[in-house]
Amino acid sequence: MQIRRLTIADAPAYRALRLRSFRDHPEAFTTSYEELEQQSFADMEKRFTSAHLKFWGAFENSVLLGYVGLEPELRIKCRHKATLIGMYVAPEQSGRGIGRALVEALLAEARASGLESIVLTVTDGNDGAIRLYEHCGFRSFGVEPRAIKVGGRAYGKNHMYLDLTATS
Repeated sequence: MQIRRLTIADAPAYRALRLRSFRDHPEAFTTSYEELEQQSFADMEKRFTSAHLKFWGAFENSVLLGYVGLEPELRIKCRHKATLIGMYVAPEQSGRGIGRALVEALLAEARASGLESIVLTVTDGNDGAIRLYEHCGFRSFGVEPRAIKVGGRAYGKNHMYLDLTATS
């Protein structure tokens, strides 16, 4: 398995896996499958040409198995922090350490670029993802009840935080 930064050449594989993730797990993302499907390929490619967004992918035999993104804050008062976004590993690849490897690559880059903290949200009840983030050092600081609604059902979002300046 190889973990590396995604490039514009990875855009078709990323879009296909991202669409799958939104279709199969609508409760995990704040954007809907329908919204994503309507997004132009050119708009999606901007994720890889943006000066501030960064994405990593896990590959095996040139097949994209999972991805994660880092979105640093742009406002002056908030430039010390970033948000982990769009984490997904294909379910058939579960249990292989792919998610952990993706998060560790993201955290290494965050530390190297001088970021001080990372935040994320994860759907309340997604215990596997919560355990992964906790293993990587994230801690919950609250659950937003009824943060999203999918098919008439409300889901909470667990807000998590990692202080990159803390010593182990």
